[in-house]
Amino acid sequence: MQLIIGNKNYSSWSLRAWWLLKSLGVSFNEVIVPLAQPETRATLLQYSPSGKVPVLINDEVALWDTLAITEYCHESYLGVWPVDHVMRTYARAICAEMHSGFAALRAEMPMNCRVRVKVTPSAACIADIERVCAIWRDCRALYGHLGPWLFGKWSAADAFFAPVVMRFNSYGVELDDTCFAYLHTVWFDPYIREWVAAAVEETWAYPATDDVAIAASALSAL
Repeated sequence: MQLIIGNKNYSSWSLRAWWLLKSLGVSFNEVIVPLAQPETRATLLQYSPSGKVPVLINDEVALWDTLAITEYCHESYLGVWPVDHVMRTYARAICAEMHSGFAALRAEMPMNCRVRVKVTPSAACIADIERVCAIWRDCRALYGHLGPWLFGKWSAADAFFAPVVMRFNSYGVELDDTCFAYLHTVWFDPYIREWVAAAVEETWAYPATDDVAIAASALSAL
């Protein structure tokens, strides 16, 4: 099995699929295609008709969407979604919401594991942040007695929200105690530490993302 991913420093979609496979104990070969390089799209089109990451490839299928990868893993392995059907439905709902929404948060706080800057979010971005925190608080209130993850035990829902943890860390988002405790749980997961350590060592640049941090740093210096 191969997982084609983008730079670990920048590729939020890649993180979701990578952490999913790692947490399931699935053996796979990791192929990194650096983003925003002259050859990026041509290289990705060798693996995916969408020209995007992540892409999961084995002798059965080639899948180029994170939700599709998640459901394929659900059909193949245990532990992707909560066992209880109500919890499972809720987990799918918040993953679908994350998959298709939060445009302002994505634009104003792009994933960049290497930076630590404070940004001033727009009203739309603040609304996105508040919605994420509401989801986290609701899950923890309902299922916190079962364990430290969103649904007690680790699930795909945690993988889908992992890039938000990266963003909140990078851009200095202030959190209440419940949300900070959940962020802490994700941040100190061994596989997340592995991902971040590799991201910090990367030397590729992604100007569209790096410019956000540069602008924020310049404003903070005024």
